[in-house]
Amino acid sequence: MKRIFFISLFLLCSLGAGAIEIERMDPPFWYSGMKNHELQIMFYGKDIANSQFVLEDYEGVSLKEVCRMENPNYLIVYLNVADEARPGVMDFRFVQGKKSIVKQFELRPRNTDAGAMGFSSKDVLYLIMPDRFANGNPDNDVLDGYEIDRQGGGRHGGDIQGIVDHLDYISDLGVTAIWLNPVQFNKGGNSHGYAISDFYLIDPRLGSNEEYCDMVRTAHGKGIKVVMDMIFNHCGSSHWWILDIPSSDWFNQNGYAEKLSERQRSGESRDRRSGWGGDGLVTTTHYKWTLMDPHAPQSEKDILVEGWFSGGMPDLNQKNRHLGKYLIQNSIWWIEYSRIDGIRMDTYPYADYDFMVEWCREIEAEYPDFNIVGEGWYPRNSAAGWWQRDSRINASDPKLKTVMDFDLTFTTKREILKESNTKEGSEAGLFKIYECLTQDFLIPDPENVLVFLDNHDIARFMDEGDPVWKFKQGVAFLLTTRGIPQMYYGTEIAMAGPKSLRADFPGGWEGDSADAFTREGRTPEQNECWDFASRLLNWRKTSLPATEGRLVHYTPDNETRCYVYARIYGDETVLVILNGSDDDRSVRMDRFSEVIGDNTSGTDVITGETLDLADTVVVPARGVYVLELEKR
Repeated sequence: MKRIFFISLFLLCSLGAGAIEIERMDPPFWYSGMKNHELQIMFYGKDIANSQFVLEDYEGVSLKEVCRMENPNYLIVYLNVADEARPGVMDFRFVQGKKSIVKQFELRPRNTDAGAMGFSSKDVLYLIMPDRFANGNPDNDVLDGYEIDRQGGGRHGGDIQGIVDHLDYISDLGVTAIWLNPVQFNKGGNSHGYAISDFYLIDPRLGSNEEYCDMVRTAHGKGIKVVMDMIFNHCGSSHWWILDIPSSDWFNQNGYAEKLSERQRSGESRDRRSGWGGDGLVTTTHYKWTLMDPHAPQSEKDILVEGWFSGGMPDLNQKNRHLGKYLIQNSIWWIEYSRIDGIRMDTYPYADYDFMVEWCREIEAEYPDFNIVGEGWYPRNSAAGWWQRDSRINASDPKLKTVMDFDLTFTTKREILKESNTKEGSEAGLFKIYECLTQDFLIPDPENVLVFLDNHDIARFMDEGDPVWKFKQGVAFLLTTRGIPQMYYGTEIAMAGPKSLRADFPGGWEGDSADAFTREGRTPEQNECWDFASRLLNWRKTSLPATEGRLVHYTPDNETRCYVYARIYGDETVLVILNGSDDDRSVRMDRFSEVIGDNTSGTDVITGETLDLADTVVVPARGVYVLELEKR
């Protein structure tokens, strides 16, 4: 005879004539053999909390807790799924008086596909805005009346199939991983993906859940890892939680969420950019440094975390244990289901600190090789040191493996066109880039810092009319300095100017006037840039000094105005020389004997040219050399 657990003594006296309905069950399925045995299941349906929840006997699975929210349309159940639980189908029974229904829940075997490999300094991430890369399936362009408009800021029609169609292009370029801006469902017209309406659903205009998994599998087959963009600080104003709020502490400033809910249900329109706004809503200050400022009042820290990103992005309260568990479990579900290799977490400092620590801890416990990079938009390197795990300047270990180096990005963009100058009080050019890296003593693990020239939120590295040498110096530096490089789609063809920040990749749409995915479709200058980047990217894959070597750099001086540094791995050395002057420069090599050793020559990996290092090297104006030295 089956053993049945009957939970709840609270029944409605009159349940009405309607049938019991369950509209949602999150997660839709789970896996046996997970290291964390606790499983949360959220049920949603009209007055579902007024049901008795019945768990029919399933070997290895026991009931831990049944939780009713303030809103009776939600019921949250916690199960213990022990090691002995085998894949199969469980039956959950919901009883209201004489009425009952059974909901089946699948426990799947662990996913054995390749994945969860993490990413490191051995990789180069290629950031893609899916809506703007390539339209592989025009049939999914329109949803809920939102048409594509390639001249506007809304949807342009790019999708998952478009990425799959060009994985060979990405592989030939030489990157080893792709990071996609959020692909989860965003109801409405926004194209950026950061206003999620359903955490368990791929946006139908991009494809299906199955298509996303197929893309990951195909990418892995070509040696390309996949990084998923996630957002835990907020959701979109069209998330189903907003339409029927679970509890009074589900959102920060829940009163405003209730007003937003009323307006959503009434069909009131809003401004696409700002949401409804007003009505006493407090938006975040974006003063992220208050979290680490020893002099900051608690009120300013609270506004940063509890203030909404905008009127259209409801701020999630991760201190609510049910919501926190839901989000952690959702990310683990995506890793196991789709076999992604890493996560980039948006607006990292804006979420509850303790929750984010627990999230990092749980993911690492389940997937030791996995990697997470947190977006912390700070103008100082000290912030990267504060947020990275094993921090020496943060008493509470953040547990975050990889941080983003915005300081180096902004410094490079601002200084690279200037002539190097090291005169006290007027340092400029390559010296400022060098100076930025001298602050690495604040960072526990500089090799696990994400370095980049541009991304979807900041201006393109190249401006219209910029010289090609700027591209070459920037890309050479990006791919040979310490850390994990990230390139933004289109950077390889020097897409330039503010209009190209989130522009469509040329050739991604049928009928485009040019196709930059092909050599024939690129201009001579685009091919020059693509060839330069591809040569370095493909070389980097097998260069131990460039990917794992110790960085030794020399102060750019006023005599040479060159920045010279080495990457050293065992007896292998790569020597990089960047000329920060508008004139040719003669550089005496004896200054660098500590890293050159007995080598008398080096081969430029870009041109194949061999340079004599015995005395003086002439570096062309604004030139760059990436020299492989003979083994020492």
